[in-house]
Parts: sequence; C-alpha cells; structure tokens
Amino acid sequence: MNANLAERLHAVEQRLRSAERAAGREAGCVRLLAVSKTKPAEQMMIGYHAGQRHFGESYLQEALVKQQQLAHFNITWHFIGPIQSNKTRSIANHFSWVHSVDRLKVARRLDEQRSPDKAPLNICLQVNVSGEKSKAGVALDELPDLAAAISEMPRLRLRGLMAIPAPSTGFEAQRAPFRALHTAMERLPCATLDTLSIGMSNDLEAAIAEGATIVRIGTAIFGSRD
Repeated sequence: MNANLAERLHAVEQRLRSAERAAGREAGCVRLLAVSKTKPAEQMMIGYHAGQRHFGESYLQEALVKQQQLAHFNITWHFIGPIQSNKTRSIANHFSWVHSVDRLKVARRLDEQRSPDKAPLNICLQVNVSGEKSKAGVALDELPDLAAAISEMPRLRLRGLMAIPAPSTGFEAQRAPFRALHTAMERLPCATLDTLSIGMSNDLEAAIAEGATIVRIGTAIFGSRD
C-alpha cells in the first residue's frame, strides 16, 4: 500500500512533466496539489515522505483534525471545497490557500477574519466556466466586478481562477473551457494574478496545455474514494 501510493504519486508527477514538455512550457512550472479529502493522515504522510508538500481538503472539520495530526510536517494546506459562511473564520486562519471563493460575502468574511499576524490569504475565484446551474462558481460575466472588489481587500491576495468544467471526452473538447478561463484571467486588470487552478486526474494534460499552474489530483494518487 505504502509503496503503491508513492509509485502513483511519482507516476502523476511524470505525467505533469510530460504534459509540460508537450505544451512547450517550462519544466516544473505546474504545481501538483494532492487532493487528500476523505483520506487519512497516514496516507498523507506517505505522500509527504515521497516529496509532496501541497495538500487540498474540502471538509473543514476533517481537515482540522488532520492538521493537528500532521502539525510537525511542513505542509501547505489548500481549501478547495464549498465555503459555508459560518466556517469562514476557521478557513481563514487554518489554510494558506482557498480555491473556492465565488461570492463577495464570503470574501469579505475571509478578509475580516484572517488574523492580521498572518500573511495575506491566497485566493482563487471559482468560476462556473461551463454555465452549469447545479455547479458552484461565479459566472464569467460577473467575474470582473468580484475580482475588483477582492483585489482591494488587505488580508486577501487574489492569485487567480479555479474551475471544474463539465466532464468531456477528447483532448480538444477538454481544452475549450480551460482556454476560456485563461482568456478571462488575462482580461482582469490585477497585478497579482498568476494562478490557474485547473485540471484533475482525467484532464490534467488538457489543463496544462491551456496554462494550468496548479492541478488538483486525488484519485490518481490516493485511489478511488470510499
């Protein structure tokens, strides 16, 4: 089990490097975010000892327990799940990154509740790039106003955009929504934007071809979720 997880992590890293080369991008320009939600701290430790440092969590209470268990490890914690208003204080102060901000109310709470002795919280705006009614995320036409408001918040640092497009098959079909997101980010007048959090186990190559700087990988590293 331990060896298999480390081997899967290495295989994903090789996929990333191959995709970077295929896209003509600089080696190492894409960060691997290991999505460890629902997986125990023991499995995260295996990944850590294999070299992984950035981990993504979606469920606050589960994440807080694991943060206590792994407090002596130099882990960078990313929150990637839906954000409930009554949980913003804990999210603001227990994570370095939040990828799933899609409402001004939530952003304001994160800004107000982030401890002033901490570095600004790195924020990605979640965009509903496929226009799915059932999916979270700000609409593309509402993105500029939200980005402008957040860029003025002193305890937040707007880093970029995140999206989970509707599933599709075929490389070019997968690339299309990622390209639209990249174009949308380039049009935002914010100097701190440098991050596209796009791509998962089934479409990371397409995401990297369209400028991903963070890919969020769970199943290909930890196996299927229970």
